[in-house]
Amino acid sequence: MSNSKIIGIGAYAPENIVTNKMLQSLVDTSDEWIKTRTGIEKRSITIDEETSDLAVKASKIAIKNAKISAKDIDMIIVATITPDTFTPSTACVVQKKLEAINACAFDINAACTGFIYGLKVADSFIRSGEFKNILIIGAETLSKVLNWNDRGTCVLFGDGAGAVVVTATNNEGIKAIEIKSDGNKGDVLTIGGAPLNNPFNKNEKILEQYIKMNGREVFKFATKAMEESILNVLERSNSSLDKIKHIIPHQANLRIIDYVSKKLNIASDKFIINLDKYGNTSSASIPIALYEAYKQKKITFGDEVILVGFGGGLTWGSALIKL
Repeated sequence: MSNSKIIGIGAYAPENIVTNKMLQSLVDTSDEWIKTRTGIEKRSITIDEETSDLAVKASKIAIKNAKISAKDIDMIIVATITPDTFTPSTACVVQKKLEAINACAFDINAACTGFIYGLKVADSFIRSGEFKNILIIGAETLSKVLNWNDRGTCVLFGDGAGAVVVTATNNEGIKAIEIKSDGNKGDVLTIGGAPLNNPFNKNEKILEQYIKMNGREVFKFATKAMEESILNVLERSNSSLDKIKHIIPHQANLRIIDYVSKKLNIASDKFIINLDKYGNTSSASIPIALYEAYKQKKITFGDEVILVGFGGGLTWGSALIKL
């Protein structure tokens, strides 16, 4: 049975930057209010690029860094809650744009934990022996599901994509992954879908198409989930925090990360943080942070890192990997 290992990393965010001060003209907020409560200073917002466009640009970097071609990809997994269309899947659109003619392709939806779920799926397929190179992408255009009149949510999110290429290997790579969910708490963070629309349905139901979130409940859930998931994945891999070079968390809120840092008695600089520049990019946030840390040489191949996420569903999970 093969192990799976990340051999290429890439990321992309739209060039259009929206600062906190720019949002002051849209809603009753301020740069100080946003930074104090979230740590976010700016975010990328797409003007004319779709989710698949962001995904392709991140993927090309990851494929180049992996030193393979798109034709070497056997599978494409796109984690997203903002697909281009219901069908075809964003992954199939990416396959077409990359000309990855030998790949199968599909989307998964685990909200902000989507990238971790994608890693788990890819790891399982590779260990089966049937697939060699799998492209995993977290990509979002959250700007299209934001209510730009709601200051409680529109200041939090941004657009972007991150990607990795995972390959079969006999060496150490992905050492342990945990994924979990609790559908009983799904109403804490929601985005409405398409309502029932047929001549036989007499109950008119309007679904909210924008992100709705109970911030207090998300904070309580996220801090507990992150702490437990980090400890669980360490136990599963028989490792310890002192062996971990960095922890790369979902980039949602600086207060959440600071709280977990204190609970685990970890120095805050152990966490890779870039939410000040991107905001919350959902499934894209972990691979974007992973790529930036690699590009800035904060991590390198051979290091052990923990990736940890949480999101709507509710979902959460973590992965301990050796790059």
